[in-house]
Amino acid sequence: MNWISPLLFLIALSTGVYLFVRRIQAIQQMIRLGRPDLPTDQPAKRWVQVFRLALGQQKMFRNVPVALLHLIIYAGFIIINIEVLEIVLDGLTGAHRLFHQPLGALYPILINSFEWLALGVWVACVFFLTRRNLIKVQRLWSKDLDGWPRSDANLILIIEIILMSLFLIMNAADTLLQARHVGHYAAAPTGPFVISSFLHPLLDGSSDAVLIALERSCWWLHILGILAFLNYLPYSKHLHILFAFPNAYYAPLITPGKMSNMPSIQQEVELAMNPAAATATSVAPPGRFGAKDVQDLGQKNLLDAFSCTECGRCSAACPAQHTGKLLSPRRIMMQTRDRMEDLKKLPVDQRDTDGKSLLHDYITVEELRACTTCQACVEECPVSINPLDIILQLRRYLVMEESNAPGEWTGMFGNVENNFAPWKFSPEERDAWMRANK
Repeated sequence: MNWISPLLFLIALSTGVYLFVRRIQAIQQMIRLGRPDLPTDQPAKRWVQVFRLALGQQKMFRNVPVALLHLIIYAGFIIINIEVLEIVLDGLTGAHRLFHQPLGALYPILINSFEWLALGVWVACVFFLTRRNLIKVQRLWSKDLDGWPRSDANLILIIEIILMSLFLIMNAADTLLQARHVGHYAAAPTGPFVISSFLHPLLDGSSDAVLIALERSCWWLHILGILAFLNYLPYSKHLHILFAFPNAYYAPLITPGKMSNMPSIQQEVELAMNPAAATATSVAPPGRFGAKDVQDLGQKNLLDAFSCTECGRCSAACPAQHTGKLLSPRRIMMQTRDRMEDLKKLPVDQRDTDGKSLLHDYITVEELRACTTCQACVEECPVSINPLDIILQLRRYLVMEESNAPGEWTGMFGNVENNFAPWKFSPEERDAWMRANK
């Protein structure tokens, strides 16, 4: 009957990995709805961005105490999961602490370091739960997060606390069984460990059978919890744990604040200035100006939407939001992701005819007009997301395809077109105006 446990473990592991891979593939398909624009130039500089922004979390350290706690959770997520490798091999082979003998004296050092990290993650998650729900930091309690997004953030923190608790209780029961020389536990004398040993007084009165049941239960719940977390992750804002790396790699290398022209617009201007340059072979008809729906955005924009942490640093820095306007850069990213998810539910041949679009149905004209293009949201984002680029593309569509612009803008556009300046006087009067306004 020793084969039953490895078989059940194999089924659980295979199912968890299969579901995770299928969801990631679905996200990749949604990102491919956009225009191919992921850059591959200057790979050395892009890898520097990955290590600086995603791995090094450079922007997070503008708030050092919060950044350190976030780093503990991040390090715990990466390093403690090295332990998962041993759990997986133990589960598949039916062994117990398979790495004990090969690593020798290094093994308890590693497990002790994992326990310290587990305690750090536990404390940090409790702090962040308190910060969200009792202290109520303003950017974490805005209307953008009403409903599931706020519950999502709390649920992830609670899951982390449970996983770390299971890890420590499992170690505590295991090392007590080692000390009692019970069965196969005696063959791996690795403990006691520094943190889980504090739980020994609570468990010492339990019988061997109860301790074995507790250790096995925590072992199974820990690995099943990790597999559940793995599959919850792609549906959660915490997908940034994975997507922050490609997002940092594909982030623009241009000077911050530089806005790119639309080649189709530039072409139209050049042809207007020199109509003779237009030939049937050299000039393609212009496509859509700006973006109306997610299919018009670039793949980097859609990758941004799935990488969004919903931390609200962008919205907290937005001057439009500070003055009470409707714009929230965080909501721009959330609505873009929601639009992709809604399109994914439709058959491919109905995605262009569902009667909805990102512009108007998910993001309003009022939001787009409130943006001052100050780049504060781009500067603040810890994982290189650019809400402004989406705003600009949607606003370009409004103005150039729908002729939907405020009267003040229309007047300025007319003056620029006719007078080559925003003001309503002819170019011949410009010198006189300059002299009068010295």
